Amino acid sequence: MTDEIIDLTNCEREPIHIPNLIQPHGVLLVLQDPTLEILQVSSNTQEVVGRQPEELLGKSLSDLLDAKQIKLIQQCLAEDFESVNPLNLSIKYLNKSIYFDGIIHRLNNIIILELEPKKSKGKTNFFDFSQQVRGTITRIQKAPSLLEMCQIVVTEVRRITGFERVMVYRFDQEGAGKVIAEDTNQETPYLDLHYPPSDIPKRARHLYTLNWLRLIPDASYHPVTLIPANNPLTNQPLDLSLSVLRSVSPLHLEYLKNMDVTASMSISLIQDQKLWGLIACHHSSPKYVPYNIRTICEFIGQVMSVELANKEASEDIDYKRQLKSLQTQFVEGLSKAEYFLDGMVQLQSQLLNLTSATGAVICSGNQCIRLGKTPSEEEVHALLDWIKPHLSHNLFETRSLTKDNPTAESYKAIASGVLALEISRVHHNYILWFRPEVIQTVNWGGNPNKPVEVLSDGSLRMSPRKSFELWQETVQGSALPWKPCEVEAVIELRSLVVGVVLRQADKLASMNFELQRSNEELDSFAYVASHDLKEPLRGIHNYANFLMEDYADVLDNEGIAKLQTLVRLTQRMEDLINSLLHFSRLGRAELIRQPVNLNELVPQVITTLTIARPQSKVEFRIPQPFKSIQCDRTQINELFTNLVSNAIKYNDKPEKWVEIGFIEGNGEKVASTSLIFYVRDNGIGIAEQYLDKIFQIFRRLHGRDDFGGGTGVGLTIARKIVERHGGRIWVESTPTQGSTFYFTLSAEANT
Repeated sequence: MTDEIIDLTNCEREPIHIPNLIQPHGVLLVLQDPTLEILQVSSNTQEVVGRQPEELLGKSLSDLLDAKQIKLIQQCLAEDFESVNPLNLSIKYLNKSIYFDGIIHRLNNIIILELEPKKSKGKTNFFDFSQQVRGTITRIQKAPSLLEMCQIVVTEVRRITGFERVMVYRFDQEGAGKVIAEDTNQETPYLDLHYPPSDIPKRARHLYTLNWLRLIPDASYHPVTLIPANNPLTNQPLDLSLSVLRSVSPLHLEYLKNMDVTASMSISLIQDQKLWGLIACHHSSPKYVPYNIRTICEFIGQVMSVELANKEASEDIDYKRQLKSLQTQFVEGLSKAEYFLDGMVQLQSQLLNLTSATGAVICSGNQCIRLGKTPSEEEVHALLDWIKPHLSHNLFETRSLTKDNPTAESYKAIASGVLALEISRVHHNYILWFRPEVIQTVNWGGNPNKPVEVLSDGSLRMSPRKSFELWQETVQGSALPWKPCEVEAVIELRSLVVGVVLRQADKLASMNFELQRSNEELDSFAYVASHDLKEPLRGIHNYANFLMEDYADVLDNEGIAKLQTLVRLTQRMEDLINSLLHFSRLGRAELIRQPVNLNELVPQVITTLTIARPQSKVEFRIPQPFKSIQCDRTQINELFTNLVSNAIKYNDKPEKWVEIGFIEGNGEKVASTSLIFYVRDNGIGIAEQYLDKIFQIFRRLHGRDDFGGGTGVGLTIARKIVERHGGRIWVESTPTQGSTFYFTLSAEANT
């Protein structure tokens, strides 16, 4: 079965660049560089130059050409061979000169010289060449559209060469071709017919990019072998990729025979170093095209290749102006937006119009916003996961999604065409555009599926198509193709969005820097202010005590009571200042992270609080053993102390209990990889309107002396400790039933 699969790829696998054969309308000589010793020759030298191959092998080229011609060749080898070909060469045979077009090129350390006999002795000069092409080039350049230029080209090439049929054959993105212009005297037109990618395999298309022109004067020729078969220097078949005489693939010759074509010539049309299409010439009988005429046709192909970009740029000019206008609107809209997602949503109609899409999806983080007709959100996420490995330069496009992704079959009616743009993989910012399936009838030049032949040994072989008559196919699962100008607009959109996002990031970074500096200045101010306040406050406290001690016999009860109040107020103020100092130090102190076993720390906290509050009878619950974490031991000890202390303090139940534990993170408030620690009680609870306010510094919900008093800074310190450990803290509570304080630490703290 494996052999059968390999055989079915015979067109793609065929080594057409090393056939070891040439066409018989010329001879090929392989020369050593720089001695010009003849290493290989084609076996038809006797018929063409009057010398047996054996007479030439091992000899110098000077045995065949005179000194003047040898010098000319040596001079040409120092130049670009494309600019010197053809060379006007002659060889004396039986006291008679035979004239040749010499085509030369270098391959590594060898030189390949091909000789094609001239039909006439005359030499084509520049003025003859200019006269023949000047009018054609002018008409090509003045053509108002791409199709009109193509029609001019096929008409001119047919006039110059005399072929019965000349066509312009254009490739699409999948490699299939379509005849977009034709000039012929044949009854059956090929105009608008499609041809599958397999008609011109990838290797053949590659060779077309290396050679501007390819001639087959007679498809029924008998190929000529090379002597010796392998290059003596490499002991490998000779690479004939750049040879003009290179023998043609037997499959291609069979293909031409099936088309009733005997002679053919192909001129490459190249844009951005890729094969855009071909000028294909067909004739029903043998037809040799002289080199000077081929040079004219090659030049026409080169000029047309240059003009392709200009003509394509002029197509859909109004539509392109509209796209530019939309881009301007994006510049204005996104520049005003605070965030990427907000700006894109506000521009949703422009987003669809930018690519003539019927639906779009904007993804940012885990959020997806769908506009127009799109697959479901679940399907979009699955599609995006499939697209990511297929992105090329941040872009993915297809008009037939189901061909590569069969799972998209269920929504091909609305999303056969997909154009995807990656803005940022890190922040998961993507835009996807969709186009619906458009059921089309495609006219093929014969059945596009190559027939499979069963050979005598039972193996299978893919053979060239035998029928080229009109064959219609209904194509499903394909959308209208994305135009190059639309793809270009999307690429420019990415640059625009990235620019806006970077500006927003710079602005946010600047704000964060200013905020950090303000916080640091505030911490410094709090530290200095509270530290400096303690000295005069201590003086007020001491002098009030001195007054009560030294003037007790002078002061009445009211005076002593007022001094006692003053002492009490100074003591409370000192407590507040000490709390403020502690809070400011907490923000300035360096975290000392170390492995901490909470199974030891939490019981120590409970023991300390039990000793400090012997009158409070509390049941402590620890439902499961803790895990060790990386943290600052002193600060985490204070965190648990503050939370457990509050749980004990704010409890009016006769049977008090406090539960300390953790759960695996699985909610919106925390990443799924974190642990959520909690301290739960059955105390007085907190009203909903105060849940966010209790973490504010010096904020108390009760009277100053209620529940044992306090400064109101404990929960503020708890939040500071949690945030410095990269986590967050929040509370859930029901009045009269109890509260649960949750907090997380950074994922790195969990071990």
